[in-house]
Parts: sequence; structure tokens; C-alpha cells
Amino acid sequence: MPPSALQERPVPSLLRQARRQLMSSGNLPPDLILPELTQSWMRCWSAGLQPCGRTPGAPHASGAQLARALEVQRELVAHARPVMEFLLDQTRETDSMVVLAGADGMLLHASGDPHFVSRAERVALRPGATWHEQYRGTNAIGTALTDDRAMVVHADEHFLERNGFLTCAAAPIHAPDGRMLGALDVSGDYRGYHRHTLGLVRSAARMIEHRLFETRHDLRHWGGLKLRLHAQPEGLGTVTEGLLAVREDGLLVGASATALDILGLTWRDLQHVRLDAVLAESMEQLLDWCQRSTYIPRVVHTLSGQAVWLRVETGRASSGVHRTTAAPVAVAELTDALAAMDTGDAVLQAAIARARKVMGKAIPLLLLGESGVGKEVFARAVHDSGPRQSQSFVAVNCAALPENLIESELFGYQGGAFTGARREGAPGRIREAHGGTLFLDEIGDMPPTLQSRLLRVLQDQQVVPLGGGKPVAVDFALVCATHRKLPQEMQEGRFREDLYYRINGLTLQLPALRERSDFDELVARQLRRLVPGHSIMIAPELMVCLRRYAWPGNVRQLANALRTACALLDEQETVIAWHHLPDDLAQALAADSSNLAAPWANGGEAPAAALDLRSVSRQTIARTVSACGGNLSEAARVLGISRNTLYRKLRDQAGSL
Repeated sequence: MPPSALQERPVPSLLRQARRQLMSSGNLPPDLILPELTQSWMRCWSAGLQPCGRTPGAPHASGAQLARALEVQRELVAHARPVMEFLLDQTRETDSMVVLAGADGMLLHASGDPHFVSRAERVALRPGATWHEQYRGTNAIGTALTDDRAMVVHADEHFLERNGFLTCAAAPIHAPDGRMLGALDVSGDYRGYHRHTLGLVRSAARMIEHRLFETRHDLRHWGGLKLRLHAQPEGLGTVTEGLLAVREDGLLVGASATALDILGLTWRDLQHVRLDAVLAESMEQLLDWCQRSTYIPRVVHTLSGQAVWLRVETGRASSGVHRTTAAPVAVAELTDALAAMDTGDAVLQAAIARARKVMGKAIPLLLLGESGVGKEVFARAVHDSGPRQSQSFVAVNCAALPENLIESELFGYQGGAFTGARREGAPGRIREAHGGTLFLDEIGDMPPTLQSRLLRVLQDQQVVPLGGGKPVAVDFALVCATHRKLPQEMQEGRFREDLYYRINGLTLQLPALRERSDFDELVARQLRRLVPGHSIMIAPELMVCLRRYAWPGNVRQLANALRTACALLDEQETVIAWHHLPDDLAQALAADSSNLAAPWANGGEAPAAALDLRSVSRQTIARTVSACGGNLSEAARVLGISRNTLYRKLRDQAGSL
């Protein structure tokens, strides 16, 4: 893969000539500018962008939408931010900024020199703005995502003249399984262009990919083999090494870009190529090394004859296993977003299995379930596990938008279509989902007047903006969700029957939390995500109460409760107890007579004061201190708190009496 599509900067006069030619004839002559730049400019022209003047409205997320995107991309952002700070140190006082974008081109995080950041905001180079090529023209972030390659776009190479003051270098970031996650970018004043910037950005992107790989294939959880590759033994264990995740039957299921370069593979080869197709040494030999001398570097050879140093590390499931054959299996072990949702509940497993069978087919999904069961999370997992994963996932909550805005939000509008409309118009959420997935949450709350318009779009596969204009063809996977009973809504005239049968390709009922059998694993996974690297537990008597609770807010309520409890833990605490719970949840648990027996050892009825959170905490501490014979060190250990914390709580309780 070449390091950049635009390594040698085109002459400014040729760029001006190319722009004039494009605007006058709609075509670019061959060999006037680089082919890669020509292809990007022609894509922008075909998308209806004009190099000069005002541009059509590009999507810009609200504060809530940006917060949701950051939540969805939490793992990427968490691993990217330290690297971005390092990159910022390397580029400080160069009139530039460092930017992280998601796979859809939305800017997630940015920081840099205050003066330049202020200038960049004038062209919406700030978090929440979407810099996909179809909206912002040729630019390093959007074009790197489109072409899936590291990219420099300098000065007048930007398709839109208003961005000509920028020089930008961006590199895509991939998940270990090859999915595009986003792009890392350094943007600055065009007069400060330096050809080394792209190399710096590419190295930073690979640092992020390296951390993502190590997290995803942590040997405490990953059951296959992890291979570390480098031309020199001293390079093993550094960020310059190549990384491979190999299933025990030899299938390559994860990699870093460096490993792909060493082996002459691409991201598309993952899940399709076996190790014996790239290395002369057999899988059986690697497994034998694991048994006899794990972590010792050895020399292996690619099938092209290249010698490479390799270190084999084994996961929990492959430890001590020796296979005489590396027979392929009929079905690949699944490690995608849907597999990550499987925590052991049989009903959810069945829903996941059925969803897999229709992925990539023109069959809409209808997700049913109570509020908070994770319908949007499930829809996003279907998208991230399917063939459209590299394209946009566009979510619209039909119940959250005012009726007078949902039409323009969905279908877009022409400039001046209504009072307050932007002069340049807006494409609408349906057009934004072109090529990807459109998720209509709470579709049962869509106003009847708009249901007919949506039906027309689904039938004709084209959308007409509000205020008129030419129909625009759209292609997207459709996932809808609702907590309402749509057959009853149809009988009462609130939902169109023809629309129901159009969106009801495959209906999946997601279970409520109180109906799931995987509660303990769900809690454990949430705690690992909330406090990575620490072993956080829930006090046994409290866990009994949590299991029995009805959870009216379902998984969303559980996640919020655990997030609050983790935030209330003192630095040395490792056990979540009653006093860490939000007040409303603690009182609800204590008020449930079936749950009250657990926090009190005497087995009798809890006192009325137990309905207050402070009383629950006080009784738990007093009971534990008494059970430990007054030994405060032992009581603190049982409670999972430090001695200082226990002393402080006892002083607070004494002062309140």
C-alpha cells in the first residue's frame, strides 16, 4: 500500500487550470493532475458539489448526537487520545491541530494551537462536523476514508476553494478485524506544509491500531494464538512489530497493518486466509512451540522466502493443546459486534443467529422490546457485523423529534423551503444513510402524515427533498424499532398497514433484562468496561437483590446504575456495596420485601428506616463490624473499602446520631 496518494504536490497553476476545466465542461483532462486527485474531484462533482461559492449543508451533530457518537466509539477515542496528545507535542507551535474522525467522517475530538483552531472553526473543522468527501469535497479525512489510504491534501488540492488555506495529512484507523473505525489527521496552515507530517500521522495511527489489537486479543480472554512479527528480534514487543491473531484451526482473524505488509496481505484477506498460506511453518509447529517454549523468539519464513522473527503467545483456550492436524472448520468463529453482544442468554442468542441470516440481504429488520433493552445497540451491531459496516449508520428517533421537524430531518429540504430553512438546504437523514444503514427508532410514534412519505421512499428507493427538486436515488439497509404493539396500532388507525408489512421483513423480540439468564455476565462485562484494568465486584448480598429486581429501565438502567456506583468508589475500594448505589435504586431494592432479607443477617423483617439509603449503609457497616468482632481491618476487607474510608464512615455515622 503506498504511503500517500499525493506524495508530489501538483503545480498550483495546473490545479487552477483543472478547476476551470471542470467547472466549464464537467470533465477533467487526463494527466493534468494526479489520477487519485482526479478521481476524488470527479466524485465530488458527481455528488453535486461546486468548487466555488457557498456549499450545500453538511451534517453537523448536536451536542447530544456527538455525545452518543463518543459513547459508541468509546474504545477508539480512549486509545486515540493519548496518541493524539503525543502527536500534539510533536507539532506544537506549528499553527496546526490534531483531529480524530469516525468512519462516517464525523469529527470526534480535536485539539491544537488556539489561533489555528479558531480559524479552522470558520470552515467547521471542529467536533460534531462531518468531513466525509461527499459533503466537504476532497479533503484528507474524507478522502482517506473513501480511498482507505493515508493521504495528504494540500492547499488548492482541496475541491472546495474555501478550504484552500489548509494543508492536511490523514491516515485511516482499522480495527484488528479490518473494519474501518475512523481516521487520524493533522491539519494546519498551508504555508507550514512539511512532507514528514504524513509519516508522523501514519505512525500515530498504527500506534492506535496496536493498542486496539492488544486490547481485543488480551490473552486473558482471547482463546487463539497471538503472533508477533519483526525483521529483528529486538523489535518484538515494540510498537513497530506486526501482530496476528490466529484461530487454532489456522485461520487469520485479526492483524495489524504492519503484519499485513510483512505477509503481503490486505484487510480483506482476514477471515479468509489460513496461516499455512503465508508461512512455511505449519500451525502444528507453532502449537508445539507454545507447549515447549512459549515467548522464545524464533525465525520463520514466508512462502516468498523472507525470514522473519516471530514470537508465539497462547491464549487461555489453546494453552496445553496440541493438534495433530489443522483441519478447517465449516463455520468461522465469530468475533464481530454481534458476537460481542452474546453474554449467554438463549433468547438473545437466537435473535443474533436469525439476524445473521438476513445480513446483506434486502430484508428489513423490525426490533421489538421494552425501552432500554438495547434495540439501537443491537441495530448498530447488525450494521457493524454486516457488509455495509464501512458506510454510515444513521439513527433517527421518531419520538424525539417535533412533528414539524421530522419531515425535514428525514427527507431533507431545498434552500428556502420554509421559514428558518438554511439557504443551502440540507440532504436529510435518509440521504445520509445512502450505502449504509438507516435506523428508525420508535417508528410506532411516527406521525401518520409522514408514514405515507416513508412508504413511498421504501417502494421507489428514492427521496424527494421538502420544497421540491429532483428525486435522489437511495440505497440503504433498513432497521426499525419500537416498544409499541404495531398490530394494535394498525387496528386503531395510528399505523399504516402497508407500511407495517414493508418494514416487517424479519421481526425480532429482544428480551427484557428481568427475563434474561445472563445477568451476572452482563454485570461483569459492564464493570470491566467501566473500570478497565481493575477487578471490581459487587457485594454478594447486594448481588442477590440486583438479580431479583424487575429493572423497569432494563439494560440502560443497569448501565447507568453501575456507572454511578463505580464513580462513587473510593480509590482503594474494589467492592460495590449498598452505599454506592444511586438513592432511588437503593430505596427501590430495600422496599422490595423479597429482597430485604439479604442485607440483614437476623432473617427478620427490616426496619422501616431501611428504606433510606443512609440507613441501609449504616446497618450494613454495623453488621459487618459486629460479625468481624470489632476488627476494623477485617471489616474493611470484607466491605471492599480501605480502613481510612471505614473510619471516616464510622465518624460520619457517629456524628449524625
